[in-house]
Order: sequence, then structure tokens, then C-alpha cells
Amino acid sequence: MIKIKYLEIKQPIGTFYFSKINAKILGEIVNVTPRSADQNAIQRDESKSRINEISKYCSDPDATFPTPIIISVYDHASVNISEDHILFEENQIIGEVIDGQHRLKGILRSNLAEKFELPLVLLFNLTEEEKAYIFSIINSKQTKVSMSLIYDLFALSRYRSPQKTSHEIARSLNKSKDSPFFNRMKMLGNKTANQKFATLSQGTFVKHFLTLLSKDPDEDLRNSKVNHELKAYNGLPLREYFISKNDEIILKITFNLFNALKEVFIETWENPNSNILWKSTGFIAIIKSFNHLYIQGDSKNDLSIEFFKSCFMKFKESLISQNLELTSKDFPSNAQQQTRLSKILIESIK
Repeated sequence: MIKIKYLEIKQPIGTFYFSKINAKILGEIVNVTPRSADQNAIQRDESKSRINEISKYCSDPDATFPTPIIISVYDHASVNISEDHILFEENQIIGEVIDGQHRLKGILRSNLAEKFELPLVLLFNLTEEEKAYIFSIINSKQTKVSMSLIYDLFALSRYRSPQKTSHEIARSLNKSKDSPFFNRMKMLGNKTANQKFATLSQGTFVKHFLTLLSKDPDEDLRNSKVNHELKAYNGLPLREYFISKNDEIILKITFNLFNALKEVFIETWENPNSNILWKSTGFIAIIKSFNHLYIQGDSKNDLSIEFFKSCFMKFKESLISQNLELTSKDFPSNAQQQTRLSKILIESIK
């Protein structure tokens, strides 16, 4: 017999019961049925990548799942509600998951399920229509949090991570008067009144700059928390500086890179709203090209502004020779065009 305490909660849709249960036990007593397998089911198909992401996260020493798993209890299930407890027989499926399937499956896959007590909401006597309504409300009314805000919050972390370093780089570039991004970064994702030329969000900067420091930033953060050695990766030259905590070198190289871009393409820098080079398309293309630029500069023991200027001069000449302009006409805003622009830069410096 499984016995759990509960709080009774009354709302317009009816009465439901809030409780807690071990994740391993919960996984043994509920179904998760996608709509593609049963037209009466309300769940979306599972995302294997999301489940794997949650599974990895479970090893974080600060892992937390404060949001309840919502279960619709089957009418035929042997479940009894006493004054203080809900009781149900073991070795039976008592209901189906309405919300939280990826959390539950990820925790179960981690083989750490016994470590987690999960908040639980049990709903009784729901019609199929009510299940669908609850699912749609939960999943359609959520407001997505700005990635700029999420990355900005890494500044509060006491642990070292690629996210925190990338955020500090972005903040330094936005604050320094010597930076080509001075007062041009939309911190927290919003342009302020005095930011006429802000064309790049903090979230976009950090998301793509992260790729220069790590192949798995979340794993790096987890390893930092438990003092595990960070992996070295071939093909990520800035990672060596990150692992050795030389963020000032990462910042200096980044300054040199984008100051050189500014000097070579001064006309676009002075008019950022009229071109794609100082927006997400151009920025992402430069980031995609960075490792090639670095390797060439490192082979000459030269990562100065002058070195990067020589590379961007060749890039500029290549654009002119192909009669291409750095506008949305020739480079529409999409991932394919970001890669195309990057390839033009890489080819021009070979």
C-alpha cells in the first residue's frame, strides 16, 4: 500500500489534491500516452533531446524540480482518500500524466530517481475535454523568459561557467568606451532610450559566443560546482583560456576582433541600422568564422587588431568582387545566410 499526505485545494474547475511522491515510485504508477498513439490522449510526442537534457541535469548538485507533475487519476483505479492521506494499492497504474512527462522521463532515465521527491497534483473524475483544456491552458499561457535575462542572471552565480564568462564579456563590451559595441548591446533584451544604434541583443551575443568556449556549457557548470576538471576540446581555441581562467585574454582577443571589423567596415559601423554586419546575421557569421581566424593568427603569433584588419580587408575585397552588399537584399536574416556569409569570410582568408 502506498500512502501519501495531501492538501485539498478547491478551484472553479473542481477539487484537486496536492502532495509529494518519490520519482521512482511515480514512474511505476502512471502512464504517458501521446496523442499520436491514441486519439483520446492529450500528450504531445516526447522530445528525446529534452529528456536527455533533463537526465544530465539531474547530476547537478543543485538540481531542482519545484513544479508539480499533474496526474489525472483513472476512474477505475483503486484509490482511497481518507481524512489525512491518499492511499492506493501497489502494482497498479493509477492515472496518466497531463503535465510533466519530460521531467518525469528525464529523471527516470538519469538513474537518480530515488534522490528526487516530486510535487504532485492529483485530479479526479476529469472528462477528456477537461484534460485537454487543462493541458492547453498550462502549455499555451506560459510567457517565455527572455534569453538575455536568463544569461544576465548568471552574473549572480558564485560558480565559474561559460555562461557567466560570456555574460561578463558582453557586459564589458557594452560598457567600455573603447569597444565597438559601446552602448550598442540590448542588455536584458531591451533597447534603452539612449541606445539609438543598439542592434544586437545580449541574449544573441551570449548564445553564440558560448560556442567558442564550450560544447556543453551546462555540463561545464555542473562540473564547476563539484570541482571536476573541465574537458579540453580540439577546435575551440578560446576554451584553453577559459579553462585556465584567463578571461581577460578572451576579452582582449574579442576587442581586437571587433575593433578590426569596425575599422575596416567603418561605414557600416556608423550606420548599423542599414546593414546586417552589426546585427545578428553579421555577428553570427563572424563567430562562425572565428576559429579559422584564430588558427591563422596563432600560426603567426599575431592576434592583434592589425592582423584581424588584414583578414577583414580580404573579406571586404571578396564581397566587392562578387558585387555583394551587406544588406538584407543579398543576405536575408536566416541561418543559411549566416553560414553563407561566414563561408565567404573563411574562403577570403585562405
